[in-house]
Order: sequence, then C-alpha cells, then structure tokens
Amino acid sequence: MNFITLKNITKSFNGVDVLKDINLTIDEGETLGILGRSGSGKSVLINMLRGTLDYKPDSGKVLMNVAVCPNCLTIEPPSKDGEKCSCGCDLSVQEVDFFNCDRKLFAAIKRRISIMLQRNFALYDEETVIENVMRAMGDGIDYEEGLYKALDLLEMVQMNHRITHIARDLSGGEKQRVVLARQLAKDPMMFLADEPTGTLDPQTAVKLHNTLKEGVKDEGITMLITSHWPEVMTELADKVVWFENGEIKEEGEPQTVVDNFMATVPVPEKPEIPEFGEPEVVLEDVKKHYYSIERGVIKAVDGVTLTINKEEIFGIVGLSGSGKTTTTRMLMGLTDPSSGKIEIRLGEDEWVDMTKVGPLNRGRIMPYIGLLHQEYSLYPHRTILGNLTDAISLELPAEFGKIKAIHALTTVGFDESTATSILDKHPDELSVGEKHRVALAQVLIKEPKLIVLDEPTGTMDPITRVVVTDSILKARTELEQTFIIISHDMDFVLDVCDRAALMRGGKLLDIGTPEDIVNQLTPDEKEDMLKRG
Repeated sequence: MNFITLKNITKSFNGVDVLKDINLTIDEGETLGILGRSGSGKSVLINMLRGTLDYKPDSGKVLMNVAVCPNCLTIEPPSKDGEKCSCGCDLSVQEVDFFNCDRKLFAAIKRRISIMLQRNFALYDEETVIENVMRAMGDGIDYEEGLYKALDLLEMVQMNHRITHIARDLSGGEKQRVVLARQLAKDPMMFLADEPTGTLDPQTAVKLHNTLKEGVKDEGITMLITSHWPEVMTELADKVVWFENGEIKEEGEPQTVVDNFMATVPVPEKPEIPEFGEPEVVLEDVKKHYYSIERGVIKAVDGVTLTINKEEIFGIVGLSGSGKTTTTRMLMGLTDPSSGKIEIRLGEDEWVDMTKVGPLNRGRIMPYIGLLHQEYSLYPHRTILGNLTDAISLELPAEFGKIKAIHALTTVGFDESTATSILDKHPDELSVGEKHRVALAQVLIKEPKLIVLDEPTGTMDPITRVVVTDSILKARTELEQTFIIISHDMDFVLDVCDRAALMRGGKLLDIGTPEDIVNQLTPDEKEDMLKRG
C-alpha cells in the first residue's frame, strides 16, 4: 500500500539546489535504501521526512497516506484503515500534505517517526541504560509493562548485560545500540536511519544491522536507510535509490543499483613501497593495565614493541577491544602507559620521551603531530575557512590562508569549485561525510611530520575513500610525512599501508605487509574486517 509520495521536491540552501525535482514513492512496510556519495542529498531527504522545519521543501509536496483518529488524533499506517482506535473511534485514511497540514496533525505524525543519526547518541548521560529506554516510552504506559518492554528491547539490541550501567560510561557502539532501543520504544510507524553504523567497527555494525532487520524490517515498519556500505543496501533494502548531485540517478533492485554505483568507484593504484628513512617512532614492551574490583587486572595493552620509520604509512589493525586505540593514545601522550618505552624522533639525534609530561618533554613534539580522531569535532560557530586557519592558530595572510585552505580541501576530495564555495559555510551546512573530509583537511593543512588517523574511513562513501587513499599517498610523497592509521577496515589498509601490525586481546601478534596480515586473520576477523574477499 502506498505510504509516502514525494512530488517534484526541490530544496535549496544558500542558493544551491541540494534536492532537484525529486519524485519517489514509498510503500508501507518497505525498506528503501538511499545510496550516494557525501553531499548527494541523502541526509537532506532523511531530515525532510523527519519533519524538520529547516528542511521544508522550497517547492513540491511530501504526501503521506495515514490512518487518523478524528477524536484523539492517533496516527497509524494506512493498513489500519477502518480499525478501532484505543479511544473507540474508527481510524480513517487521509492523504496529508505533511508540511502544509494542521499544526496538531503535523505534530501527531512526527511523533510516529523515529530517527537514528550518525555521530549523535542523544542519551541522558547520567541515567542508566534501562532508564534511558523507558524515558522514550512517554508517560502513558504502565511502569511494569514499560519495564518488561524495555528489557525485551535491550535483549534485542544485545545490551541486556548493561541495563544498570550509566550511559556516559558506554562505548560508542554500545551507545548507538541503546539509541536504537530508545527509538524502537517509541513504537514508530516509520524508521529513518542516516548512516547509523558509519562510525562503528564492522563487528558492532553487523549487530546493529541484524537488529534493524529483526526489530524494524521484520516487524513491517517502513524504513529508509542511508549507508556508504553497499552490503547494507543489498542485505536490508527492498529497493535502492542512487542519489547524485541532488537528483535520482537510478532506482531499482538493490543488487543492480549497487553494482552500477560501485562500477563508478575507481580502484586506487598503490605505488611500490618506497625506501623508508630512519626510525621515527619506537615502542618497547609498552603495557597498559587497569584494575577493576569486578574483573581484577585488565590488560588493555600487554607488551607492544614496534618501530615505525620516517615516511612510512603504518597500519595498526584489529577488532574492537583489541587494544589498538589505547596503544595510539599512549603513543600520542593522551594516556600514560603502565610501563614501557615510547619515543618519537624530533630532530636528527633528538628523541622525545612520550611518557614524560610537560612542555619540556612530550609537549615539544605535539605541534609536529596531527591527529584525526574518529570522534572528531569542528568548531560549529566558525566557517570552514575559520576551522582550517584561525581555529587551529594557523596565522596566515588572508588571501594566502584562503589559497592554502582550498588546496587542503582539494587534497581530501573536493573539486576546486566546491572547495571555494564551502569556505564561508558552517559545519552544520555540510553532510557528515563532507565534515569528515574537512576534519582531515584540518589535520593536513598544518603539514605535521607525523599524522595519526583513527578510523579515517568511518563515514566515507567508496568514491571518497579512494580520493582519501590517493591524498595520503600524495602527502607522503610531497610533504615527506609519516602516517599511522588505526583501522578495522582491512581493505583500506591494503590500499594505503606499507606495513601493518595485528592486535588481538591487547597483544601485538604480527607485523608485516598488509597482505601478510590478511593471512594471519581468523575467519571471524576476515568476515568482519575484509569486505572485498
């Protein structure tokens, strides 16, 4: 049954069309996949269907067929036409012009729409997991009924072992699963998922995808999902729409559309491994042990020894919890090791001890290190130009600063025209994938000697991944930079890294070429980390 019809939808921001004459129908119970590179209009459409007023169409209509109770304004999907509402009245289907209907009807429809956004956990940090889920149910539900419903939802998202934990203490993947339970607790008639697994490791992402299938798709709830992972489209969607530059390029059967989209993704050409310079980063028997009353000694990192050379692109790979991020934090001086040696070369014969605090010790090397963390943040009230220059204390003449900013943006995949046009925009005017690239440009513009990238491909579509791969290889050659890449994305590591280290359970198991490391992966690790096979 037809549920939503988009008729000639056009939407512009600052004079730029981001959606152009979109015509689309969505049936009740259908899962629609929306594919496309960053900035193609995917997230704009999701926010429009959410009813966000800033995304109201400039022209065209969002028409919804909904079953409405004339007495209490209960809203149900159109298949409920003729059924009894809880108040005793009959539900009757109406075609509603979403953004131009009565204010109370608009609000009633919005309450039946749930959304998951990338990088937005939206939890009550000081409350427990189960309290967060029960809050989403509202006041009209009996406490005991709500409690059992919350427990069922947390079991579905595999978080029933964390019900009494405070939300702020959860990992990013755990928070995202609690958000999903909260959204399902609202009993939605439509579920919108905008890159819900973009920042998660593959193992956690698979759990979330399975829950979306079990808790949304299999329950007959209409779902729209955007993703830069093609396999999400083929596994979850009934129909896929490929967006490009604000227009529908193709619509149809998931595998066909995905194959056609992937055919446009170039394959990066990896150059021969160059001759490396002298050792630049040295770790010897580095350990990080925590002490827990419940679990005793936790060996997050247990005796890591490795050497990274000048101008090398070095990967540290492993599944979530393997110790790779903790190792990197110690290398950067953000976490102190329990024991071991960590040194970074500052000059020809000068080494900095990263275990010693203060401006005369590890503080001396920090201006020469660039870090892109997976939870990066841009300054929201500064323009993109400000984020790339003033906000990072890069004091340059105005015109030169602009030229350098445009060069940094083209390095991470923007064409020169787009790079110029976004300089005066603020971060919230960009898509998440575009913001990710700006954050990477913010690291590269300082031209540090050592660059650490923590999960750099998290929110990138396949085409942008290739551009970023080429950018890293180019920066190494032109600027003689050394890269350390922390990732669960083994395909990216194969494309860009010269050597890699495999971590598992806090230990460093092997160091070699990325191809060597692939041979050391367990079947489960290959399934979670290697998409190309």
